[in-house]
Amino acid sequence: MQRLLSGDYPRSRALTVLLLIIGVSLALGPFLFPGVRAFSMLGMICVFIIVVASYDLMLGYTHIVSFAHTMFFGIGAYGVAMATDAFGSGYGALLIGIGGALLLSILLSLLLGLLSLRVKAIFFALVTLAVAFAFLSLVTQLYNLTGGEDGLAMRVPRELGPAFRPFDEPWVGFDVVGFFTGLFSDPAGAFQNALFDVRVSGKHLMYYVAFVSAVLVFLFLLRMVNSPFGRVLQAIRENEFRAQALGYRTVFYRTAVVIVSALLATLAGVLFALINRYVNPENTLNFELMVFILLMCVIGGMGTLYGAVVGTAVFLLAQNYLQDLLKLLAGGAEPGSLLEHLVGPDRWLLWFGLLFVLSVYFFPTGIVGQLRLWAARRRQRRAGAGRVADQGEQHHAS
Repeated sequence: MQRLLSGDYPRSRALTVLLLIIGVSLALGPFLFPGVRAFSMLGMICVFIIVVASYDLMLGYTHIVSFAHTMFFGIGAYGVAMATDAFGSGYGALLIGIGGALLLSILLSLLLGLLSLRVKAIFFALVTLAVAFAFLSLVTQLYNLTGGEDGLAMRVPRELGPAFRPFDEPWVGFDVVGFFTGLFSDPAGAFQNALFDVRVSGKHLMYYVAFVSAVLVFLFLLRMVNSPFGRVLQAIRENEFRAQALGYRTVFYRTAVVIVSALLATLAGVLFALINRYVNPENTLNFELMVFILLMCVIGGMGTLYGAVVGTAVFLLAQNYLQDLLKLLAGGAEPGSLLEHLVGPDRWLLWFGLLFVLSVYFFPTGIVGQLRLWAARRRQRRAGAGRVADQGEQHHAS
């Protein structure tokens, strides 16, 4: 475990439990949470863990503010979509699309990295924003290649589609949410009612490709940020001038970070297209998506890769199920009352924004950062109490 996590442990019991819950839920998700909606959300969590973690590598560890991250995400998604549209749904077309997308991402990220030679801080962020909008406009206008605003339907290989059934018999799943809900209505039959059949298909294979990719990317980034390379990145974040005075070529490190982040965002875009099987400018290149990525990074905790996991899971859960929760609360309120109007499902964006404000207020360093801070304070108090007890024993002995 020491080598697997590169010595970077959660350092908080509450955080460890939270990460275990998220990890088990993602690993066994298709067999724990029935329904197309839950399955789609689990796949998006895997994809956006890669996106947010790669963005945190720039923002949290190197202090590079870029608004072009969704551009690389869209390059990956459109790369495989355009390749399969032109060459068919075979694996050769997938490789062509992935290779072309990665090459284009390397070129554009290299140009952005070199641009940071002359443009710094907020000015660099504004330039990346302009580049992202220019790319969005280009994709929208090239209708013959990209489908314009209508987008492209993604054709996946048969083994990755829902029609592929490798097993004749269905597998057994256990609905965790249904089980705990059934305990209140039918305790005797709660266990039996929670069992459901899972028809394993190619979409499950595609989901686990995304899940394994997210795990491998997370461990790779964890190793990177805890290596000497990562220590230099953190030095640049704290004081770039001092890092230069120590002899480090900060331009090389900044450019390398931009390229690595862009390639990982491109990989996430490929996985998004394969899972979603449809890409358009709104779900891959929209500026609102860039804001969502930034929010996930802030909610989880910048400069902590564990924050990418927690922030993504919390954000997408709230985005997908907050409206249902409000509908449930509104159903229990008195008709026509002020409470019914306040918790109406159509006001979910109001509560979504309020939850974000509260999370920033109570977790100013993000969920992961705050949990680690509280755990460190508890350890300090226990250590202080231990020292006082030792001093008391020594005084009593003397």
